[in-house]
Amino acid sequence: MSLLIGALTIGLILSLLALGVLLSFRIFAFPDITAEGSLTLGAAVAATLLTHGWSPLAATAAGLVAGTVYGTATGALHTRFGINGLLAGILVMTALYSVNLHIMGRSNIPLMGAATLTTQADAVGRRLLGGVESVHLWGWEVSSRDLSVLLCSAAGIALAGAILYWFFRTNLGTAMRATGDNDQMIRALGVNHGTMITLGLAVSNGLIALAGALLAQYQGFADVQMGIGMVVWGLASVIIGEALVGTRQLGFAIAGAVMGSVLFRLLVAIALRWGLNPNDLKLITAVFVFLALILPGLLEKLQTRRGRAHA
Repeated sequence: MSLLIGALTIGLILSLLALGVLLSFRIFAFPDITAEGSLTLGAAVAATLLTHGWSPLAATAAGLVAGTVYGTATGALHTRFGINGLLAGILVMTALYSVNLHIMGRSNIPLMGAATLTTQADAVGRRLLGGVESVHLWGWEVSSRDLSVLLCSAAGIALAGAILYWFFRTNLGTAMRATGDNDQMIRALGVNHGTMITLGLAVSNGLIALAGALLAQYQGFADVQMGIGMVVWGLASVIIGEALVGTRQLGFAIAGAVMGSVLFRLLVAIALRWGLNPNDLKLITAVFVFLALILPGLLEKLQTRRGRAHA
């Protein structure tokens, strides 16, 4: 049961990554590779500040702000200097590796002795549960810490999704979505196309850095390598979510990204439980994404052929 709750918690935390990828890849159709550096950046900033005595909330917020700064840098390289979007993301991601090392001072920062949002959620949960170490849930014994962190993570992601939905319903958010749908139309309306893309990448990487900050606090450490392959993870979550909800309407897309992240993490946890070599995890992730990309097209072709056969 602890494995299931842990998988659900990590899936919820990384749903912020999925939302960031949803914004850049789906809304703006921008191949932003900065995400791999931004996730580590959020973790590095939060972990460093926590070890220097900052409050968990302030350290997490600082990680989010750092992500928006480097998302803005990617947007500026693309819109102000005319650099290809993919290359701009690669440049910033490459630079972030050195930046993260300078922030951390070493390749790994443990957080076992530091106060984090995880320890705070555990303390709140223990008070609400009367100080018990574990509770029985559907016949399973569950650690009060794991349950408290899971519930706090769910509440936080629900709040983040609601704020994101509200933001994209405002005039500014609508302009950003319209930029991704039809940039020529948005230019004709007098909106600065480059500014909208830069702002969108800032929000996207801010969410991804926030995911990194929360993940580091949950896992108890920040590592300079933790962002490798996370773009594929986020893309897989978005694709799985779209398959689950069956539409790209804003509210459903946000909910689908969260659901896709949780389901994808559960699939990974099941694969590890069945004896998957952890060294093969990135390979399996790539296979999952490949299947998620080609299966909708194959199913559509199969349905078309069946329709023709019946006709």
